[in-house]
Amino acid sequence: MNESTNPPENIVLIGFMGCGKSTVGRELHQRLGYPLLDMDHVIEKRAGRSIARIFEEQGETAFRDMETGLLRELVDPDSPRRIISTGGGAVVRPENRNLLRKLGYVVWLQAPPAVILDRTSKNRARPLLHTEDPAARIRQLLHEREPLYQETSHLKLDTSGLRSDEVATGILECARYFFTQRP
Repeated sequence: MNESTNPPENIVLIGFMGCGKSTVGRELHQRLGYPLLDMDHVIEKRAGRSIARIFEEQGETAFRDMETGLLRELVDPDSPRRIISTGGGAVVRPENRNLLRKLGYVVWLQAPPAVILDRTSKNRARPLLHTEDPAARIRQLLHEREPLYQETSHLKLDTSGLRSDEVATGILECARYFFTQRP
């Protein structure tokens, strides 16, 4: 990391929809006692409507603007340690990738397209999957976003075949090492 100051000791979860960010975030919250901030929930609460409605009524750009605004707020060195669960597209904007790295230890939760499709197929609140071929859309978005997740993350974990407690254990072991090895 090129920055002269160390990021706060937050754990930031990034990754595509259906990879377990919310579930693993709750597990980490239970273990550490850090507040859990789910960015999508904060945005929905502030907007007074679901993300699907935000996309429908204002478009994706407006939603991404809300994400960037929230990330700017979160980069506060005096904030308490937190578990931060991002939306799947939070990494699309270069500014967001920079802000995410400033927030702390960034973990990319990943899963194969078939697992993602299985996990998301029954959830109608996924506006980017409202298409004739959700599997093709997942593959397309993953192709676009994987390099961005890679660029942003300190750790990549495949969540397929693992329970949330197993994923949380791996994250905590790696995060402890990360935070103790910084200058």
